[in-house]
Amino acid sequence: MLYLNTKRVLNNIYRRLYKTFGPQHWWPARTPLEVIVGAILTQNTAWGNVEKAIANLRAANCLSSRKIRDIPLPRLAKLIRPSGYYNIKAKRLKSFIDFLFQEYSGSLPQMSKTNLPKLRRQLLTVKGIGPETADSILLYACKKPVFVIDAYTRRILERHHLMDGNRQYAEVQDIFRRHLCPDTRCFNEFHALLVRLGKDFCRKKPLCGLCPLKEV
Repeated sequence: MLYLNTKRVLNNIYRRLYKTFGPQHWWPARTPLEVIVGAILTQNTAWGNVEKAIANLRAANCLSSRKIRDIPLPRLAKLIRPSGYYNIKAKRLKSFIDFLFQEYSGSLPQMSKTNLPKLRRQLLTVKGIGPETADSILLYACKKPVFVIDAYTRRILERHHLMDGNRQYAEVQDIFRRHLCPDTRCFNEFHALLVRLGKDFCRKKPLCGLCPLKEV
């Protein structure tokens, strides 16, 4: 049975997580482009591996849209090897950069000025960018008020009876859209806190007795 007052429960979850963990300072990146590179590389891998790949790109002075555009694909793949599936991800990075130059002359500030619905539609046409990656780019790099849905978020909502299983991405996202004000800073912090909870407590084998949400 789903909670009737979803808004109250979501706000309660946020307050408890923030009190427990504090601000998460997520997404950890120096530039918006680095956020986007990380969002693409983090697909199907641990964040620690992404950090190694980004460090390689930084050491090679390749963390700019022009450098990623101009670097040969095999060289790019070698640099991001720690992230896994590096040949595929190198092509995805190139696809995004091609899109950026075709639509916005390579300018991320210009891209970020595009309204949310239009930019989201555009990002979803880029090969290798699905809803979660697109929304990560929109929220963390472009500062748009969109809630990112990942496996941790799904698991936590299901276990706290805020949704049942087998929901489509848009349906899960709609839970936050309908019950929370569209605020970039709030969505950023809330998603980061849910990720922290998922990693530390709400695992596949959950630590319910220690969970900060055990009374919710």
